[in-house]
Amino acid sequence: MRLAAVERSTTLPVSAEAAFAWHERPGAFVRLLPPWERVSVVEQSGGLADGARLTLRVKYGPASLRWVGRHRDTLPGRRFVDEQVEGPFSRWIHFHRFDPDGPASSRMTDRIEYTPPLGPVGAAADPIIRRRFERLLAYRHVLLRDDLEAHGRFGHSGRLRVAVSGASGLLGRALVPFLTTGGHDVVRLVRGRQTPAQGPSEVYWNLHTGRIESEKLEGLDAVVHLAGENIGARWTADRKRRIRESRAIGTRFLCEALARLRRPPKVLVTASAVGIYGNRGDEVLTEGSATLADAPDFLVEVGREWEAATEPARAAGIRVVMTRFGPILSPAGGLLQRMLPPLRAGLGGPLGTGRQWMSWISIDDAVGAVHHAIMTETLSGPVNTTAPEPVTNEEFTATLARVLGRPALLRVPAPALRLALGEMGEVAVLGSARVVPERLTQAGYRFRHPALEGALRFVLGHETR
Repeated sequence: MRLAAVERSTTLPVSAEAAFAWHERPGAFVRLLPPWERVSVVEQSGGLADGARLTLRVKYGPASLRWVGRHRDTLPGRRFVDEQVEGPFSRWIHFHRFDPDGPASSRMTDRIEYTPPLGPVGAAADPIIRRRFERLLAYRHVLLRDDLEAHGRFGHSGRLRVAVSGASGLLGRALVPFLTTGGHDVVRLVRGRQTPAQGPSEVYWNLHTGRIESEKLEGLDAVVHLAGENIGARWTADRKRRIRESRAIGTRFLCEALARLRRPPKVLVTASAVGIYGNRGDEVLTEGSATLADAPDFLVEVGREWEAATEPARAAGIRVVMTRFGPILSPAGGLLQRMLPPLRAGLGGPLGTGRQWMSWISIDDAVGAVHHAIMTETLSGPVNTTAPEPVTNEEFTATLARVLGRPALLRVPAPALRLALGEMGEVAVLGSARVVPERLTQAGYRFRHPALEGALRFVLGHETR
């Protein structure tokens, strides 16, 4: 088959040298991976230098394959080339070029040249392959441009040293490469080892043993605390205990350690959740809304304890921002990942009455909001971290079905949800919280995806803007 090619160019708000430097930093490849792709990095070495290699594991349904690429023809500040040396294509080369376009902008061009595998079979599949590459480049170009603009708004702040707990979670996996490609140093707080973490980029902490490597926390600029037990499963007594312990007790343990430091961080951004407001029907909820202390449900109780646990850090003079997240939208995890299989099969529909409000936020706005909270010195206290346009469950389901091109006619009755999910279904699935990000908006945050359909199309790769 003849050689095929896909190409895309975009104007970036930085110089060619700065755009190239972004790609050289740790986490660049991971940051550019579309969330709908099932790709993991096995090994990476050598940066962008000639001969540097990248090994990936690519999954297709239950199967997976190994892909190895090599960099060549690198000209610092202007270009680099990736070439497949092991993988499915008969030939695959990706050219990256950065051309100056004025004193503070550049033109980035990506061109992928390839020959599909399997002769006539691959040739017949070429329209699908081409569309996949077009989606990939469209996503990467929009994400990179938006990331560079976000970092540019705080360019005066310089390079920060930021510790992140929960770095392996849905939000952490996106936040860490966003920060590192922006030029910041990230220290991961890790819990899964019995021995102290190795090297300056990891800090070991363990709530159960009372151990934390406090000396490695000295002199940090910021701490982002995202660690916590997943709430998205049936709440047994043991799971509820783990949820409460990981959030309230774990947060207090970390905050007490930060308060004891000789050089504590300037800011702590800690995760909270819109569940703190309880089931409020159609009421519009801002940070000033009450949290129903007189009749709390489990998520209200946990949320109040979670936020109260930050008091040691606040008392030590650390600026504390409590980001009250709604469901974070990404096909790589969380609510959206769970909704996709039945809807793609044409078996999805609204949950219960469908009238309950969902205060969602896209994964990249969740990352952007945390970054904004770190950088904005006037922001402290509770901050609703949701998109400015919440929707009902019925609207959410219909919009997702439209983006996927599938029907959404099979409503799931509330009694069936209560039977299957118990208290979690009653509180987290059927509960209604119409939350708006008043303080985040007042602090000047610019949403990448204020409306649901645009957010879904972007994270699922169903647009080519």
